[in-house]
Amino acid sequence: MIISAYYSFISFNGPIGTVSLNTISLYILSLTVYFSLNVLLIWPYFFLADPKSVKNIVNGLIKKGILLESIISYASILTLSLVLTILLKEEHFFGLFLFTILSVLLALAFSKFFDLYRESEERANKDFLTNLYNHGYFKLKLDETFKTLEKNQVFTVALLDIDDFKKYNDQNGHLQGDELLRFIGQFLINKTKLTPYTPARYGGEEFAILFPAVTKDEASIFLNKIRKDFNDTPFDGADDLPLKCLSFSAGITEYEPGTYNSAELLNKADKALYYAKAQGKNNVQIYYEEADVYQNDLYLVKEIENLEQQLQIFLPKDVYTYQHSKRVFKYAMDFSKKLELSDHEKQTLILGALIHDIGKVEIPRDIINKKGKLDPHEWEIMKKHVLWGKEIVSTTKKYEELLPLVELHHERFDGKGYPSGLRGNNIPKLARILCLIDSFDAMTTERPYQPTKTFTEAFAELRRCAGTQFDPQYVEPFIEVIQEKFPALSKKERLEEESKRAAQ
Repeated sequence: MIISAYYSFISFNGPIGTVSLNTISLYILSLTVYFSLNVLLIWPYFFLADPKSVKNIVNGLIKKGILLESIISYASILTLSLVLTILLKEEHFFGLFLFTILSVLLALAFSKFFDLYRESEERANKDFLTNLYNHGYFKLKLDETFKTLEKNQVFTVALLDIDDFKKYNDQNGHLQGDELLRFIGQFLINKTKLTPYTPARYGGEEFAILFPAVTKDEASIFLNKIRKDFNDTPFDGADDLPLKCLSFSAGITEYEPGTYNSAELLNKADKALYYAKAQGKNNVQIYYEEADVYQNDLYLVKEIENLEQQLQIFLPKDVYTYQHSKRVFKYAMDFSKKLELSDHEKQTLILGALIHDIGKVEIPRDIINKKGKLDPHEWEIMKKHVLWGKEIVSTTKKYEELLPLVELHHERFDGKGYPSGLRGNNIPKLARILCLIDSFDAMTTERPYQPTKTFTEAFAELRRCAGTQFDPQYVEPFIEVIQEKFPALSKKERLEEESKRAAQ
């Protein structure tokens, strides 16, 4: 660049060693050559680094005024070079000293200017309370990702909402509520700082994360991991929340070909988030078109809403049973689609799954929340929940068909269950199915008095107990449904199991 600038100067008979206003145009020409070559030599780097983004970078330079700032910087170099030439000619070493002082002061001024520019730009993109990116920046980032997406590429969007934030605010005051928002902001920053993910405060107590080049199943695994970390993090006032810990619910959606725009993606993530809240909170849901399998059946929707209102009585006493019932209900919806059941049987199974543990409301609080193995007399009380549930449900005549599921979902195929010790096909079909679903969720859910099994371990237990505790004809179809709905989790656990066996 320097050599080219030199030869462009002398090719137009520019005098060497003298400074004159008559040759100022030649100086400008030389600097233009220098500037042009600089651009030509630097841009190949951007092209090689990310070919598809060159156009975006050029547009960004023009829109942000960086190109103009670059021209001003080069003009400053020209001015300084002329000043240096004059000072060296007239004052020699003193001139060089003055020029050095001037250059250092200008460099400091420019450095401060760029720092202020960067700070103001970050302030415009950041949420002042949580230090996360704000809603506007997240939308721009999402739109940019959507528009620059290449064929066969994927990305995922997640919306997170702090559970029971309004209750926390009401109990602890808005200042402490702001502290909770700051806390989750730093929590998300820490969890994503070593990843390419973009977390943002989407609004109020709602947050968003953009997962570039990540599938919905991978995003679900990540969010479930940090959700459990969030549950285990102590925070003032968290013990007074319904779930007795900090928690969030999340909805996930993955870009699919044919998606119209980013607003459609956010709408799907919002639906999944709403569904996660409806499943008892503190969980992550992936958006599926068919997730709400009963959306066109107005009768079933109404009955589910009625039964969900009854489930609310568990919240102040037994959060586990409330969440367990919601998960069993979801598994029953998924499994019912695979089984050869009539529409009426599907409805009965789904409603029975939702209300099957209603009798536990009669169990004393110290027994139902005991952290440890139950004593024999406590276990006898616990087993009575099926009979108490039958009494509660039988008070409403229209729910009579749910009675076998409520009363008999702990009967075993080998006749060793309770309360009646029924065997084999003497147990109603839907109760046999519900026994399988109920046991799977109990095995794979965190409980204070028993170790949690992975899905892989639970599958092995279901197969081991086929023909004794469970009707064998339903075991493999149920496992297939779970593997279809949670493919990434199942694969991850299989790999972990294989690694353990190889290590042994």
